[in-house]
Amino acid sequence: MINRVTIPLHQRLSDELRARVASGRWQRGFRLPSEAELCAEFGTSRGPVRQALAALRSEGLITGGRGRPPEVSGAVPAQSFSTFMSFSEWAAGSGFTPGQHTYELARRPACAEVAAMLDVPADTPAVDLLRLRLLDGVPAMIERTSFPADVGRLLFDFDTDSGSVFAYLRDQGVPLARGHHVVDAVAADPFDSDALQVPEAAPLLRERRRSMAADGRVLEASDDRYRPDLVTFSIENSLEARAPLTRVHSTNDATEAT
Repeated sequence: MINRVTIPLHQRLSDELRARVASGRWQRGFRLPSEAELCAEFGTSRGPVRQALAALRSEGLITGGRGRPPEVSGAVPAQSFSTFMSFSEWAAGSGFTPGQHTYELARRPACAEVAAMLDVPADTPAVDLLRLRLLDGVPAMIERTSFPADVGRLLFDFDTDSGSVFAYLRDQGVPLARGHHVVDAVAADPFDSDALQVPEAAPLLRERRRSMAADGRVLEASDDRYRPDLVTFSIENSLEARAPLTRVHSTNDATEAT
């Protein structure tokens, strides 16, 4: 069964502060409220506030510390786990209207490949989701996602054409805590070609992902195939921290991760 947990306070705080930067409410050079002011606003102690600020600082979203007041940086922002995982959040935050079309949502025994990704024996019940993702109505990505049966069953009560599956599962208490990503290239198969409106065998960017609970249990495995003329990926590194992989709309300058 799913171990339903509450999202830690410091993570909720960092998500809220990150959203203020992403929305433009806090723009480059904006000096953040003091720790005391943030504690008063959110009704918490300094510990969670300091953890949230440290997370934003490690991502390059804010500067400061060691006696200097934090302010919004002009550095390339690294996407948080939730933002990276959610195509809908990334698209909306990048100024696009996200969309989706569901081809299939089905419960079936896991094939050998899916079982290996989910780290379960072959033929264990799983739920498969096949969707087309769109940017401003343009086909951008094919999403092939599999879930353990106790996680995937939640989707039968959700309109998968309505938005982010990841956000919905988080709201249902599914403890998605970390992910492992592998990005490579793959040729479009006949289905990809038709859905993405590209020639058969055209090169696609593929992201293979496994999302896990804090205890390591795999809760989701996905094979996402992107049109490289619409979406690319970027990594921003620093000496202080290794930033996560981020998506970039391919018409943007390559230095502007989104």
